[in-house]
Amino acid sequence: MSIEQLVPLILALPLIGGVINGIFGKNLPKQIVGSLATIAMFASFGIALLVFSQLHEAKTINLFTVLHLENITLNARLLVDNLSIWMVLIITGVGSLIHLFSMGYMSHDEGYYKFFTYLNLFVFAMLILVLGSNYFMLFFGWEGVGICSYLLIGFHYSDAEKGMLNGLAARKAFIMNRIGDLGMLIGLFLLLAQFGTLEYTELADKIIIDQVPVTTWMMFGITLCLFIGATGKSAQIPLFTWLPDAMAGPTPVSALIHAATMVTAGIFLVVRSNFLFEHPGAEMTKDIMLYIGLATSLVAAFIALRQNDIKKVLAYSTVSQLGLLFVSLGMGAYTAAMFHVTTHAFFKALLFLGSGSVIHAMSDEQDIRMMGGLKSKIPVTHITFLIGTLAISGFPLMSGFYSKDEIIGHAFEHSTLIYVLLMISAMLTAIYMLRMYFVVFHGSFRGTKDQEHHLHESPPSMTLPLIVLAVLSIFGGILNLPGIFLKNGTHWLSHHLAHNTRGLDLIQHSEMSANTILGLMAVAVAAFLLVLIITYRVYVVRPQLPVNDEQLRGWELTSANKLYFDEIYNTLFVRPIEWMSVKGHQVFELVILNGIISGSTKTIEYSGELVKKWQTGKTDWYILWMVFGIVGLVVYYLLTVNI
Repeated sequence: MSIEQLVPLILALPLIGGVINGIFGKNLPKQIVGSLATIAMFASFGIALLVFSQLHEAKTINLFTVLHLENITLNARLLVDNLSIWMVLIITGVGSLIHLFSMGYMSHDEGYYKFFTYLNLFVFAMLILVLGSNYFMLFFGWEGVGICSYLLIGFHYSDAEKGMLNGLAARKAFIMNRIGDLGMLIGLFLLLAQFGTLEYTELADKIIIDQVPVTTWMMFGITLCLFIGATGKSAQIPLFTWLPDAMAGPTPVSALIHAATMVTAGIFLVVRSNFLFEHPGAEMTKDIMLYIGLATSLVAAFIALRQNDIKKVLAYSTVSQLGLLFVSLGMGAYTAAMFHVTTHAFFKALLFLGSGSVIHAMSDEQDIRMMGGLKSKIPVTHITFLIGTLAISGFPLMSGFYSKDEIIGHAFEHSTLIYVLLMISAMLTAIYMLRMYFVVFHGSFRGTKDQEHHLHESPPSMTLPLIVLAVLSIFGGILNLPGIFLKNGTHWLSHHLAHNTRGLDLIQHSEMSANTILGLMAVAVAAFLLVLIITYRVYVVRPQLPVNDEQLRGWELTSANKLYFDEIYNTLFVRPIEWMSVKGHQVFELVILNGIISGSTKTIEYSGELVKKWQTGKTDWYILWMVFGIVGLVVYYLLTVNI
């Protein structure tokens, strides 16, 4: 089969799985429901691998026309190039493992068939987002991902204890993303107004080849609006507080959102739009992107230092890593950002699924203060979780070490201050991740007797994905090795992505000298080892367990309370809107609405009182009025004839 025939199947298989489970899943055995959804994902991944092996040049696949007007045409069209197929491999590959893990993790859930329906549709929407050939298709998938995330985050809305909180978390994610989406929509309308098209290739040709004149302020407005959309999806300041709350969803959902789908959408949008962001008029937007990313990375890392919910630590870790990615994009290092997106998908999916395995073993306990000594109880989960922790922390020669170091290397060339701040962020990452690992897996068990009695390793359907992701987390750095390791074939992923992706093939980055690369690596290794020694002494040699929230003081209290962002937003936005809703209701209903209604009735009543005086019931009065009417008509006729 040709690529043109294979690519639609990548989209169709998750959609078919979701539709079948959605319609018939309630009456099917759980094993069939989970197997159908998972097989659809693995089949989609297999086809994506086949397309990847055959793809040598970008191809466009027309599906159908959505809207055709005199000046505007919107097509449902797919663009298959090295960037889109690479994202498809990440989405379907990691997504398949998450589906397999979910079969064991969700086996006792009453909404089993609904969960896999939403999960398949989530992947389908993300595939539309990355495979679309224009911003219209991207936005369609963008909104599909948004509604699926809403359904999955609030999946346990009927839970007796946390149902209301889960619902609020889902609504928070939905609303904050709509704020970002408004910015993106404005950006798309500006693109249409300026260029008359939303097709990526046509836009790239107009900007790169035709060099259509665009004012600096117009390009700044377009790129800033697109970045606002990316800020919502990829959880940057100020639209980042929804992502930690999204942990209300089942753990596999967290893994899918954080590792392979939703939060990477904003990164993909900027990389796909590189020809817009590289325009001279977008320099200010890139600076804004860089500094917001830097602030987000540092703020989220600081907050993670004193979180005690195992999933919340990982959630703020994702926000911090996304900030690092936007720093890379702000420096124009698009392929370096995609390299870290890839490795992050490996170790972040591993960590979230590993946390799910821990929660499964702990009978749904998520507080790390109630854990401890689990390394001998759940050995497979322990080893794989350790690998994920080392990878994200920048342990030498693991995937995260190479991908982080490449971004930090670009920062070193860009600005010494940014380099130092990114190194601080990297060290904070190592601190909170190692803290969590030592508290969970070392020391003595601190949970209840009942929890200790039920401690057990997860079934193979859950441990197998952990093992596969652990291997990828170790060796994923091979994809983009720097020049000091190999004379030929280095930076394979960067060259691969730039091969037939519009705009990326024109961006050149100079290779740093071997001594500079080795020096930066040495600093990164020394920083990690310093953090490792300190955290090991604090949490293992002389155990200092996380204390109760009431005992926290100073910066620890500020970190535990998430820098009071939620309280600030509540004061600035939520309460005023609620107050305006109440007062507005009173003003509108009691003053305006009631005033109009009561005024209208009084007017009708008064006019009725006047008219009814003419209704006397006496025949002579009616004859008199008829005479007056006839005389009036005769006079009017005579006057008009004379005229």
